[in-house]
Amino acid sequence: MSPSWLPTADGASPWPQARVIIAGLGVAGFAAADALLEFGARVLVLDDADNEQVGERATLLRTLDAEVRLGPGSTATLPDEAHLVITTGFPPTAPLMVQAAARGVPVWSEVELAWRLSRPNKIIPWIGITGTNGKTSTTLMLEAMLSAAGLRTAAVGNIGRPIMEIVLDPQPYDVLAVELSSHQLHWSDSLSLHSAAVLNLQPDHLEWHGSTENYGAAKAKIYERVQASCVYNVADPATEQMVMDAEVVEGARAIGFTLGIPDRSMVGIVDDLIVDRAFIPQRADSALELAKVADVLPAAPHNVANALAAAALARSFGVPATAVRDGLRAVRLGPHKIETVAVLKGVTYVDDSKATNPHAADAALTAFESVVWVAGGQAKGTTFDELIIKHADRLRGAVLLGVDADLIAGALGRHAPQVPVIRVDSAETRAMAQAVTAAASLARPGDAVLLAPGCASKDMYTDYAARGEAFAAAVAELPGG
Repeated sequence: MSPSWLPTADGASPWPQARVIIAGLGVAGFAAADALLEFGARVLVLDDADNEQVGERATLLRTLDAEVRLGPGSTATLPDEAHLVITTGFPPTAPLMVQAAARGVPVWSEVELAWRLSRPNKIIPWIGITGTNGKTSTTLMLEAMLSAAGLRTAAVGNIGRPIMEIVLDPQPYDVLAVELSSHQLHWSDSLSLHSAAVLNLQPDHLEWHGSTENYGAAKAKIYERVQASCVYNVADPATEQMVMDAEVVEGARAIGFTLGIPDRSMVGIVDDLIVDRAFIPQRADSALELAKVADVLPAAPHNVANALAAAALARSFGVPATAVRDGLRAVRLGPHKIETVAVLKGVTYVDDSKATNPHAADAALTAFESVVWVAGGQAKGTTFDELIIKHADRLRGAVLLGVDADLIAGALGRHAPQVPVIRVDSAETRAMAQAVTAAASLARPGDAVLLAPGCASKDMYTDYAARGEAFAAAVAELPGG
């Protein structure tokens, strides 16, 4: 039985009384274990992997008196004495999670743990961002705006740096820009963010959540107990409905963002300017210029939408207009996001490997008039019919690879039979080189060869970054590359 204090546990609780099971020894799992050991908990870490990287983390944790079990089957059974489980991405259907539910053992995400341990002694406002696509870009934009305002901040969470590192950092922070995935939110139940945004909602991770409804419900949890502003996408009514359904702190406001002219309590676009009609006293009949659309790079519509969401969140924290502008000008979004790799013989080669679902691929395809599309990988339970119906007229051709290539090929056959399709059946390291060569053979001057897979990458690559790097390397091998 879990200790009676655990449901309301925080950093002042008697953690030495608790035995905590940590499922997964990745970056977040290691950070959670490190923190709990510092707070005196008895920690057991389980991971089915047993590679060099995991082994190094295990060795370090063992020197700190944690128990670690690695290798196949390690997460199959919940240990007898388990007061709490910290998960770093396990779905509810995983055996460990099923057993925890059956025995009444609470399950938290690393995010939930970080939130609780930061209280009552190191309370930092969190500004949260989720959505099917655009989370990382928006989080980086927000971080840049907060920094431009002179605030000590960090981009943390699903973006790669665990929040727990900030909890343990002795340096003070003014505010955090927190990217939150649906997996993290599913296992988080006490967050009360300063402000939060759901950027968009499209089917994704259905193999994890089991249904579109469950996926949306996980995303919607970010709005619960919000203190200042719930930022939603005017073009995506599902996000506004989430705000309407949320139980927020009294006084919290609904703030929309739109690529059109904003109504009151919105940020939007007027004459190629990003403007604020939400956080100014005279919002009934005027707007405040925050930045130019040209300050957003790249200025593709979906990325301008990201900038609008980040601006709304920054303004909710009192960031001045000049810091919004300066942040947008300073931010660097990193590789694999509509990144031009090369222009060869009039053909632009573009890496958008981070487009890991159809909605993200839609945003990338929208940015170009004529495309040879390189797609495929793990579809995660999604479909491609709507995407292909929308973009059939702009497809010069398609090159498909990966485990779910047949799914995309089927949709192309149904809705765009005129588009030539080349299949790369190899799963070897040269598969991307074959795909790029095939795409180059279909492309004409003025076209874009676009890697926007619409799928996850782990059927063939360690992650989307490795896939993008393989694409860039393959382009470099083309004549003149």
